[in-house]
Amino acid sequence: MARLDDHRDGPRDECGVFGIYAPGPLHDVSRLSYFALYALQHRGQESAGIATAPLGGGVMGVRDQGLVSQVFDEHTLRSLIGDVAIGHVRYSTTGSSEWENAQPIVRDDIRTIALAHNGNLINAVELHSELRGKDVPFRSTSDSEIIAALLATHPAAELEDAVADVLPRMHGAFSTVVMTDDRVVAFRDPQGLRPLALGMIPGDGDAKDVYCVASESCAFDLIGATFLREIQPGEVVTLDASGVRSRIVAGGQRHAFCVFEYIYFARPDSMMGGQRLQVSRARMGELLWRESPVEADLVIPVPDSGNAAARGLAREAKLPQDDGFIKNRYVARTFIQPGQALRKHGLRLKFNPLPEVVGGKRLIVVDDSIVRGNTTRQIVQMLRDAGATEVHLRISAPPIKHPCYYGIDMSTREEMIAHGRTVDEVAAEVGADSLHYLSLAGVYEAIRGDRSAHCDACFSGEYPLAGTEGSGGKYSLELPLVSPR
Repeated sequence: MARLDDHRDGPRDECGVFGIYAPGPLHDVSRLSYFALYALQHRGQESAGIATAPLGGGVMGVRDQGLVSQVFDEHTLRSLIGDVAIGHVRYSTTGSSEWENAQPIVRDDIRTIALAHNGNLINAVELHSELRGKDVPFRSTSDSEIIAALLATHPAAELEDAVADVLPRMHGAFSTVVMTDDRVVAFRDPQGLRPLALGMIPGDGDAKDVYCVASESCAFDLIGATFLREIQPGEVVTLDASGVRSRIVAGGQRHAFCVFEYIYFARPDSMMGGQRLQVSRARMGELLWRESPVEADLVIPVPDSGNAAARGLAREAKLPQDDGFIKNRYVARTFIQPGQALRKHGLRLKFNPLPEVVGGKRLIVVDDSIVRGNTTRQIVQMLRDAGATEVHLRISAPPIKHPCYYGIDMSTREEMIAHGRTVDEVAAEVGADSLHYLSLAGVYEAIRGDRSAHCDACFSGEYPLAGTEGSGGKYSLELPLVSPR
């Protein structure tokens, strides 16, 4: 049964990672990790975790299902002592949403490590079978533990050498942070499919600069760190007593950064590709209007995903903009089912339309995506019930027609409303008077990026890695783990 707050029609969020090396009493690494994860909460709401270690001491970790603020309290953070830390927020993309799949994963094999991972391995089943054949045990059904097992059981003396050997064997998306009791090692897949950034907390007086890594630069803002740069595809970065060190271990391959990060996933205050995403998304709205103007009275966003594009469209169209919906910002996770009589009103848990704003108006409604169409259909009907005379949908992304295998949980092709339908047919399905999706060329104009350096497979069906579509689904590791050996 779907949760009452399972209203989101777009792609599901993925994961967020953080790591920091900060020896000495001046920096509380568990608290810094907490606030960094708080800033990354939008990337995953199913589970959260932090692992820490004193220099030369044992690795300890706390992880559980729930939001960052639900998993950690003052007492828990005080118990996570140390000089090194990594953290993780998760939305499951491989493996069920269970406690065993929460991260960071801690393994004690040849070496003891904690690991946090954003992305998906497309050769997870193959690697898992190889490790099981060597009697390597697993406690989860997450492809992230495969990476942890490969590194924890590797005989190389240095963790970085183990990463350099293992990284080319893994195929797919993996922006990863690994921690031992004396360093943090961060690395990114050779295509750079998922984001990973390097930051620094400036030293004060005799205190040294402190380095950290995170999925997005917004995490640095909250903890007083400066965004330095993005970690490069195929790069391995070490944070330890010497400061920050880097080496490229898998270069020369086509880069394929996920273009949907610009459109929706990343926070609008993050920097990616040299762009502040709030600005890029506003440009998407401007281009939406240029591609498909329409007679209208008012522009409204579907909050919050359509906010920036709606402002850009309204500015370009010289039309007024207002809030047609009030969003309940205190909705996070609920397992309380509403009962049959209330189920049809479930979307109002998050969105409530304003008849005094939308009544009698020809509306342009702006959002970032439509996947299945169920929520969009309800939104259109809610606006009509509130008195809107026309509803023109403008979407700041092309039609999503293909699933993602690189760390974003999307529907199957058959569930996608744009699969096998024309734009006019989709408009009729959701009850809109008109519908226009931003063209793929418009997306790249808005982000001022080169298509050859990005992945847009969810729109185009052109996957950057060979063998992607035969890689299995979200639960591909479930059966091998429960089968008797």
